[in-house]
Amino acid sequence: THIGSILASVNPYKPIPGLYSVDAIDLYRQHHLGELPPHIFATANECYRCLWKRHDSQCVLISGESGAGKTESTKLLLKFLSAMSQTSLGGPVSEKSTRVEEAILES
Repeated sequence: THIGSILASVNPYKPIPGLYSVDAIDLYRQHHLGELPPHIFATANECYRCLWKRHDSQCVLISGESGAGKTESTKLLLKFLSAMSQTSLGGPVSEKSTRVEEAILES
C-alpha cells in the first residue's frame, strides 16, 4: 500500500507471474505515483521523474527484517531505473540485458 510517498510491501515468498515483467515496467513508467495500484515500479518511477524533471537528488530507503526481500526489492528498483535510462537513450525497454543494467546490478 502507499503511505504518502512510502511504499509498504510484503514478501509473498513465491513468484507472482507478470508482477515484475517488462509489461509492468512499461505500464508504471507511463503513470504518476498513485494513479495505479501500489508497486515498487511506481516508487522507482517517482524517483526517476524527480531526478530528471526537477533535478532533485533521490534516496530510496529499503528496510525490513532478515528475509523480508530487501535485496530483491533493490534489484527490482535498479531494473526499473535501468530500463528507464535505456528508454531515454532511445533503446527499447524490452531489451532483456543491457550494458547499463549489467553495470548497475553488478555494483
